[in-house]
Amino acid sequence: MKAAVLERPGVIKIEELDKPSPGPGEILVRVKSVGVCGSDIHYYRHGRIGAYVVEKPIILGHESSGEVAEVGEGVNSLRVGDRVSLEPGIPCRKCVFCKTGRYNLCPDVVFMATPPVDGAFVEYVTFPEDFAFKLPDNVSFDEGALIEPLAVGVYASERAGVKPGLSAVVLGAGPIGLVTLQAAKAYGASPVVVLDISDFRLNMARKLGADFVIDSRDTQALEKVLDAVGGGGADLVFEAAGAVPTIQMTTKIAKRGGKVVFIGLSAKDMVDYNVVEVSGKELDVLGIFRYANVYRKAIDMVSAGKIDLKSMITHHFPLERTQDALDLADTKKNEAIKVIVNP
Repeated sequence: MKAAVLERPGVIKIEELDKPSPGPGEILVRVKSVGVCGSDIHYYRHGRIGAYVVEKPIILGHESSGEVAEVGEGVNSLRVGDRVSLEPGIPCRKCVFCKTGRYNLCPDVVFMATPPVDGAFVEYVTFPEDFAFKLPDNVSFDEGALIEPLAVGVYASERAGVKPGLSAVVLGAGPIGLVTLQAAKAYGASPVVVLDISDFRLNMARKLGADFVIDSRDTQALEKVLDAVGGGGADLVFEAAGAVPTIQMTTKIAKRGGKVVFIGLSAKDMVDYNVVEVSGKELDVLGIFRYANVYRKAIDMVSAGKIDLKSMITHHFPLERTQDALDLADTKKNEAIKVIVNP
């Protein structure tokens, strides 16, 4: 089989590898669609994210879907020909976090395309049956790949307790901000305000249902946000940009008794933050680490037409052009939202 292998930072080579065989409880998936994620770009450009370092060639890609090509011993919920979306983080299933339903916090999770684990820019992968989710007929392979980022937005909305009548502000209109916007709307938040510095991405946010879009470079941005949500601040603030200015803006936007939800990851470990305002407003500050127990919900929301993933897809590439896909997603942010590789 063919695989797009990151040989070293900045260099992807197409190689021939042995096609794997599924073991007990596993399926063999013929990969159909893989979304390019910011983490893929970071490993491609820099060879590391924090403590995770690319020390040997690795296959990137963790937003994936495909068709079951073979089933291993003991697999009974899936059969050859089934179309599936793959949840890329496989926990130990034994620790206290797994047993209490917070398996995203499992210290021994094995996550696709996180060194040294290979990912999905490849023609075939083997995968545990219980983390492969069957796709309805009306959900495409491309949408199936993007269930992964959507799961982040759905999980963030559930953790924040979104419900009808609550106002929400999403800081950042990248892919995660856009799925968070849609998830918050699907759970009933109103109004939902989105801030970004890109007109292209703000226009996409408007298309996907934002009630207000605001250029965060505007000197009156804060005043416009507060006016949009009624003057007293937003019930919920989702930080999806990971930028120091937007991180620091969260306490200004949140209303007294509101919630701040951190989704984006800052390039800096330490950021000055107004904890006096957190206490004075009695804000709840929540962290989000990936997701847990939401994949099926996310798929059902897409199937029911509550979430539009197709509009977020701007480019397609074959497996042989994986490096071009990564380059474009990295350098053309004013024309690319989600870039898909189709092996």
